[in-house]
Amino acid sequence: MFREKIPWEKVIAVTNRHLCRGDFFHQIEKIGENQVQGLILREKDLSEPEYREMAERVLAICKKQNVPCMLHTFWKTAEELGWRRIHLPLSVLEEMPAEEKENFDCIGVSVHSREQALKAVSLGADYLTAGHIFPTDCKKGLAPRGIDFLKNICQTVQVPVFGIGGIHPGNIGQVLDAGALGVCMMSEMMNF
Repeated sequence: MFREKIPWEKVIAVTNRHLCRGDFFHQIEKIGENQVQGLILREKDLSEPEYREMAERVLAICKKQNVPCMLHTFWKTAEELGWRRIHLPLSVLEEMPAEEKENFDCIGVSVHSREQALKAVSLGADYLTAGHIFPTDCKKGLAPRGIDFLKNICQTVQVPVFGIGGIHPGNIGQVLDAGALGVCMMSEMMNF
C-alpha cells in the first residue's frame, strides 16, 4: 500500500541512520529497489573517515541498483572515491575552490531563502533542495517556510528544485504543484 502512494521517480531519499528501525544498509537496498530518483547520503554526525567507510558500502548498493547517489558535504572524499555527484550546504559550496567544482557532474545545494537560491545557482548548483516546507521533527521549534516559499524559489531559479521537510505521501502533490521537480524524504524513507 505504501508503495502505491509514493511517486518514487519524484523522490530523492535522504538518509539518517538514526531513524532506521532495522539495518541501515538493508534499508538502502529497499530504497534502491523502488528506483527513487536519487539518494543523498547525509550522515552529519560522522567524521570524514567514518563517512568514507559508509559511503563505500552505500555507493556499492546504489551502483548495483542503478540509483544515483549524492555524497553529502565531504567533497574531498567524493573526489577520492571517484564519485562525481555531491550535495552541499551553501556554506561549503561558497568555500569550495572553482577548479574543484569542475570535478563534479552534479552539485546539489540546500537553500532556505530566495537569496540563498540565487547565490547557490551563481556558484554552480545544478539543483536545489529548498525547505523546510512542512513541520518536521528534524527542525523542531522552527516554523516551516511553506508552499509559497517553495513556489517563489521555483519561479526564481532555472535549475530543478526539490522540496524538503515534512514531506509524506499526503502532501507530495502540493509540492509538485508548487513547481518542484520532486521531493526529498527522510523519515518516510528510513522506515518503510
